[in-house]
Amino acid sequence: MTKIVVIDNHGQFTHLEQRALRDMGVDTDLVENDAPPEEIDADGIVLSGGPDMDDIGRCGEYLEMDVPVLGICLGMQVMAAELDGSVGGGEYGGYADVTVDVLREDDPLTGSLAPETRVWASHADEVKELPDGFELTGESDVCDVEAMSDTDRDLYGVQWHPEVAHTAEGEELFENFRRICEA
Repeated sequence: MTKIVVIDNHGQFTHLEQRALRDMGVDTDLVENDAPPEEIDADGIVLSGGPDMDDIGRCGEYLEMDVPVLGICLGMQVMAAELDGSVGGGEYGGYADVTVDVLREDDPLTGSLAPETRVWASHADEVKELPDGFELTGESDVCDVEAMSDTDRDLYGVQWHPEVAHTAEGEELFENFRRICEA
């Protein structure tokens, strides 16, 4: 059975990320973000959302574990910041229902959602510049970087929250990530 751990960055929806995976039949655990990487045994990692870029624990180290990683909201921002992209305040601010234009139908994470998908996202902070090796895979009229992928390193990020009911195809996104972890 595929095992995907959710790294807890203290977001209000983190438990829903774990539940969505469990409901799909994935072996999943919720792990504190200060857990030593060598103690994590998983086929994939979800870096959860959270309220504070200053409280990301060892998330940067988890990016080096040679397993696929999905960053959600703050998790994607951590990925960008740790890998020499940039993160800054969003013009829109808080949570909103957003239409994301999916830009790459061949992307293993978001491609099946093309040409667009409705999502629930926070834009208090957002990725402003992609890290080296990443491709832009989703954008909206609210945010230039709604999704990004580095398929060579199996690192993926979405600004939105696939685990909440307001996101139309959240379960499909998690299923896509599971397939990436099983490949």
